[in-house]
Amino acid sequence: MSVFFAKRFLTLIVTLIGASMVIFLVMEILPGDPALVILGVDAPESAVVSLTKELGLDRPAPERYWDWISGLMQGQMGNSYAYKVPVWELVEGAVLISLPLALMSIFLSVVLALVIGLYAAANHNKAGDITLMGISQLGISIPNFWLAILVIILFAIELRWLPAGGFPGWDEGILKCLKALLLPAVALATVVGAVLARITRSSVLEVFREDYVRTARAKGLSQRATLWRHVLRNAMIPVLTVTGIQFAALLTGTVVVENVFHIPGLGSLVLKAINNRDTIVVENVVLLLATMVITVNFIVDILYAVIDPRLKAHDI
Repeated sequence: MSVFFAKRFLTLIVTLIGASMVIFLVMEILPGDPALVILGVDAPESAVVSLTKELGLDRPAPERYWDWISGLMQGQMGNSYAYKVPVWELVEGAVLISLPLALMSIFLSVVLALVIGLYAAANHNKAGDITLMGISQLGISIPNFWLAILVIILFAIELRWLPAGGFPGWDEGILKCLKALLLPAVALATVVGAVLARITRSSVLEVFREDYVRTARAKGLSQRATLWRHVLRNAMIPVLTVTGIQFAALLTGTVVVENVFHIPGLGSLVLKAINNRDTIVVENVVLLLATMVITVNFIVDILYAVIDPRLKAHDI
């Protein structure tokens, strides 16, 4: 297990380094001068040059990349060009909103996928299976930002059950904050849950065809008992794979959905930073999102070995 873990952890580190290089290079080649954006297009050239030097943007790119990475290793993200405050102060507040939203969304997605997928598999080719798979296909087809608008119209405007947007702040109470995040979480979870539901159904049906499952049924074990004792664990391996992949899609989806609901999370922060050409904020936020995705995939790999030790032995 230690060799397996070490190899996966090394892959995580190498991937993070590669991601940081790509993010830095992309920000370097994008048009726009942060100093010119901050001062305005009518600013004198001498002031732009002075601010560029003050921000350290006149130094070579490799030097600035190393300063950024070495600062991150010391727990420092640098200072925002536009707001003149440490980037961590901006990111901290946004993370405390986006992370609970992402966790709520993935939780709702998995619950939705298991309920629909298992029911559809247990009732294969019956009316319930066909209906649920049709609904899930519709869920996959709907863009999450459009679904966000629909749930606002239904639950916030027509029924008035939940707020249409905004975030009260955690000091106003956890229940009130979770209530504000529920509609965005539903908008994000519907698409991801629909994808996972179809994968769950297909995986369960495939495992149901295995010889050991037929043997268990032949010995008199009920379909429900067979499902929970023999099928579910083996069927979860491909579901975990897709869950890790969909988590990336969920994180990128928050960028749009947070703006639909006017939630001051990472999505809103990165869009404001892009508009202000605040490259240091964009680099840190995007790398943080990439780290979350890579870490989730790392955790999924470890869970593989726990669920099916044969994968660990084969990898070694």
